[in-house]
Amino acid sequence: MMAAVQQQLSVFEIKDNPMNSIHDTLQQVFGLHDFRPFQQDIIEQVLAGDDAFVLMPTGGGKSLCYQLPALHRTGLGIVVSPLISLMKDQVDALQANGIRAAMYNSNLDAEEARLVLSRLHNGELDLLYVAPERMMRAGFISSLEHVPLALIAIDEAHCVSQWGHDFRPEYAALGELRQHFPEVPFIALTATADPQTRDDIVNVLGLHQARLFTTSFDRPNIRYSVLEKHRPQGQLNRFLSRHPDSSGIVYALSRKRVEEIAGALSDRGYSAAAYHAGLSPQVRRDVQEQFIRDDVSIVVATVAFGMGIDKPNVRFVVHYDLPRHMEGYYQETGRAGRDGLAAEALLLFGTQDVAMARYHLDQNANENQRRIESHKLNSMVGFAESLTCRRRVLLGYLGEQMEVDCGNCDICLDPPERYDATEAARKVLSCVYRVGQSFGVKHVVDVLRGADNERIRKFNHERLSTYDIGGEYSATEWSSIIRQLIHRGYLIQDIASFSVLKLTSKASSLLRAQETLELARPRVQEKLKKKKRKTGPIAELSEDDLRLFETLREIRKQLAEEQGVPPYVIFGDVALVEMSSERPSTEEEFLEINGVGQVKLERHGSIFLEAIACDEA
Repeated sequence: MMAAVQQQLSVFEIKDNPMNSIHDTLQQVFGLHDFRPFQQDIIEQVLAGDDAFVLMPTGGGKSLCYQLPALHRTGLGIVVSPLISLMKDQVDALQANGIRAAMYNSNLDAEEARLVLSRLHNGELDLLYVAPERMMRAGFISSLEHVPLALIAIDEAHCVSQWGHDFRPEYAALGELRQHFPEVPFIALTATADPQTRDDIVNVLGLHQARLFTTSFDRPNIRYSVLEKHRPQGQLNRFLSRHPDSSGIVYALSRKRVEEIAGALSDRGYSAAAYHAGLSPQVRRDVQEQFIRDDVSIVVATVAFGMGIDKPNVRFVVHYDLPRHMEGYYQETGRAGRDGLAAEALLLFGTQDVAMARYHLDQNANENQRRIESHKLNSMVGFAESLTCRRRVLLGYLGEQMEVDCGNCDICLDPPERYDATEAARKVLSCVYRVGQSFGVKHVVDVLRGADNERIRKFNHERLSTYDIGGEYSATEWSSIIRQLIHRGYLIQDIASFSVLKLTSKASSLLRAQETLELARPRVQEKLKKKKRKTGPIAELSEDDLRLFETLREIRKQLAEEQGVPPYVIFGDVALVEMSSERPSTEEEFLEINGVGQVKLERHGSIFLEAIACDEA
């Protein structure tokens, strides 16, 4: 007890002892011997009273960048965080180091909240973690105006941006803080922000004078792999057999699937537990504690799990379902290998995942948000379908270009066939230029392939020199070429302008024939020719059609669960068999399927047509 008191006093005295350097505090309080890259520069920036904007990957040491200067500057350090579990973990760790830290959020009862506020106003805290909705209460802001503040840290700063993957309206209100505390240094921190999100963070939080600190997002110890989803439970079992006795996380999108996977793993003898928002807070806390203590090896979870989990020895992360955006995927895979040792990230990618994601996306009534989410989903699909180095694609999305392939992903380790794509690339770049850099991937492909549709005619693009010059490749192959050009940095998709394609400065040398380009040949599955309508049993389906049938059946199952009805109410097996063999591509063709009427077309047509189209690609 005496040792704890002495340690607490030593921390308390840091502000009063100018001779105590940040290196002394790093070692004596945090028990660390060296700063990680950029940490010291960021800390010195804030200590000087200046703003900072920090982009640092998961496990890069963001917390220290505001915790340490809060101990050296006069006053209280305020940390705004949307994650209650993260608050608790960090407050517990700070208190264990003798730092006077507390949190103020909805988990506190009235007496606990009163005690925290009392300590705040008595000057008995070094750091206070606050939920955004509590922070923005007029009474709380007013009370802080009478308290000396060392700094204000906005953690998970991407939440303030409409372009961010986790936009929260209550977080956007934090931009008002600058008016109330103009002399207090602000530090905004995030592990995931594409260029548009970064600009939005600066504008919303008033960080125009802030110095930007960007560390590499690369986690070279993580091996990224993608498998086409086929009997995923078996694929998961085979993957886990290569990681015996290792700690890992398996992410799935629905609570029910989480329960099913955890149960199946437990039945096979794995130490596995489920984690999702439908469980009681106590159960979730128990699972989290058991995982941290290595009493549970595998947590099967929705995306609700992992925020703030500082467990260094997670050896693998599996995404059983397709994530909705690259930021979330990066953040979740980043929970593997935080100790710097070898780790693996596996993504199971299925066409039914894409169709279901687009179906849910279409339910969003907010057109602007729907457009943003559509761009992010398309980027995630592009990553999964990539034929270039996975790490290049991932880092390129986050605004960081790699000059060489990583050598530690499935594409690098099992490379596809490569070919001279210089001429094809020039056709694409020229077409993007000819359409005024104002259209997306599909329209550019339509121009290249000489499509005759209303949109082409509306803009007179059938008169362009690049119209119908790309008949040698299918639409799927052209889409793959365009994605690779994006990944290689010759093109960008402007999310702020409806995901239109634009040339980068790198494109000019290729257009001027000053360089050649080698790309990966698309791995396009050959499809059997359309067969006449079958009325026979499932056994008569070809292998390709049977695969589509299983995809449609999975979609039917998910829709039935969501609506609380038996699967046959959505569509019967006869209808699914016919869809799988006939593969309708329009609403008119879909209506010709036995069992499809106008109402079912309106309710379910888009998602099933999307799945069929994805399987054709």
